[in-house]
Amino acid sequence: MRSARALWRDFTGESAYDRYLLRHRLEHPGHEPMSERQFWRARTDFDEKNVSSGCC
Repeated sequence: MRSARALWRDFTGESAYDRYLLRHRLEHPGHEPMSERQFWRARTDFDEKNVSSGCC
């Protein structure tokens, strides 16, 4: 069973950078990933430009 901390990190989105690093390592071996700061900036920029209306 996953720890409460791991579940909380998934729920809040805190684990997004960890998931990005894992996917990046698998899909782009040999390429430098974004820093955590760059990742969050890119994610925020994307979210601000792609606002969804409504709940879903």
